[in-house]
Amino acid sequence: MLKEIYIRNLAVIKEAVIPLNDKLNIFTGETGAGKSILINGINAVLGQRCTKDIVRTGCDKAEITALFTELSDEVCEKLDELGISHEGEEITVTREISADGGSVSRINQRTAPVSLLREIGAMLINIHGQHDNQILLDSEKHLQILDSFGGNDSLLTEYRATFRELQQTARRLGELKKLEQSRAERSIYLNGIIDDIGELELRDGEDEALEREYSAAQNAEKTIIAIKNAVNAITGDDAANDMIVSAETEIAGYTDGSDKLNALYERLAAAEIELSDIASELEALADKVELDGQRLEYLGTRLNSINKLKRKYAEDCAGLIKLYDDACCEIMQFENSDTEIRELAAKREELLHKVTEQAKALYDYREKVAKNFTRRVTSELEFLNMAGVVIEVRHEKGKLTVNGMDSVEFLISANKGEEPKPISKIASGGELSRIMLALKSVIADKDSVPTMIFDEIDTGVSGKAAQKIGIKLRGIGRVRQVICVTHLSQIAVMADNHLLIEKQIAGDRTETHVMQLDTEGRVAEIARIMGGDDPSALMLDNARAEIEKAAEL
Repeated sequence: MLKEIYIRNLAVIKEAVIPLNDKLNIFTGETGAGKSILINGINAVLGQRCTKDIVRTGCDKAEITALFTELSDEVCEKLDELGISHEGEEITVTREISADGGSVSRINQRTAPVSLLREIGAMLINIHGQHDNQILLDSEKHLQILDSFGGNDSLLTEYRATFRELQQTARRLGELKKLEQSRAERSIYLNGIIDDIGELELRDGEDEALEREYSAAQNAEKTIIAIKNAVNAITGDDAANDMIVSAETEIAGYTDGSDKLNALYERLAAAEIELSDIASELEALADKVELDGQRLEYLGTRLNSINKLKRKYAEDCAGLIKLYDDACCEIMQFENSDTEIRELAAKREELLHKVTEQAKALYDYREKVAKNFTRRVTSELEFLNMAGVVIEVRHEKGKLTVNGMDSVEFLISANKGEEPKPISKIASGGELSRIMLALKSVIADKDSVPTMIFDEIDTGVSGKAAQKIGIKLRGIGRVRQVICVTHLSQIAVMADNHLLIEKQIAGDRTETHVMQLDTEGRVAEIARIMGGDDPSALMLDNARAEIEKAAEL
């Protein structure tokens, strides 16, 4: 519960320490005294949005610190998850708002983001302001209220788990079917790649190895041709050897008379022999040069095929191999997706059947809850001086959503003989306040949030209805801490802890003070509410009597 609030430099509140008890805490004060500022301060410490205008004029920052005790298991688990200590099951939550617009949040002096304050704050306090009555005017919120009253969310939790699984399955199935439409053209392209490249059965680096072998084979062929041409030049018709023999014949008859000519003749003879040896060695060498014509043809054909694909796909050999592997993988995925589509379609049908059955069970459960809800809320409204009121829950089946197949709307007839109609069409402000209080009352013992704040729940009511609201608030205060801001004496007399918000002039500044009232202070404040400033002795006696009467109720 909220044990204490410390406020400093918040608008007209210079400094205030506000003690609270675990039952019904009532705040009263003149209009403009600063009651709304108090609620704004609590909202700020709960992580709600606030502006720099909330900082007291002339001050650097405003500070609000709230002490929470008797923490629920839910809050303790969250704090443990965050590594935040909560010794003695209590924590302090602080929000500082700077005049320059910045803010700092802390939990037990540990800096925390505002979002965390909101998350934990939602577990600690439920604030009902006048604008919250709009929830009643929004039929989409009625199902949430009914479920809060029911208190058992196991069916809804199981349903939502199945529903979300159904959504995910349907989404994946839709994606695959969408891909299937464009898959035909893609398959043609991929199969073309597989046929083109797969036929060659490429090996990594094969093109470079083939180029080297083909180049060597081409050189071998050229070498053999060159040797043969050389041999032919030596030994063929009109070749070098024949010419030397002719030269020998021409000078053979004249060598005896000339030593020089004889020497030249001998050199010609030696040249003939040398050329014959050269021709023989060249022929022998040609026999040793390996030349496989079929291999050369194969190499040329394969290199041509590989180079053609390299140009077609603008890839090297390694790129062609990867392109082939990727195409095979993607085609396999296509085949797998066909299987997956069939499996997902079957799973979707199975989940649809399951979620429909769960929705029916949830609908039947809510049907029972709605009857009990109608009975309980009607009883509360009758107590709150709305005799003859008729409230109904229009509960119909609709399409499946994350909340089930239920369509829920609250109908009400505030006057006997009138057909129940949507709340938004007939309820006045005072009726909305009492209807909301009735709802808060029936779910008070089911809600895990320990503190409920009502800001002007008495709007539009007076007299006996106001008294009944006060009694009901005190009743809720027996199971939850209740904090209420009111301007009605009938509600204020029900307080277990009465605090006065009072505006005072200190020098040239206005300051708002918050004081915890004792018995005589309560008498004076109740008399002021009943009869204005400077109440008479009779008004004081009436106020004391009303307080005593309220204590006996």
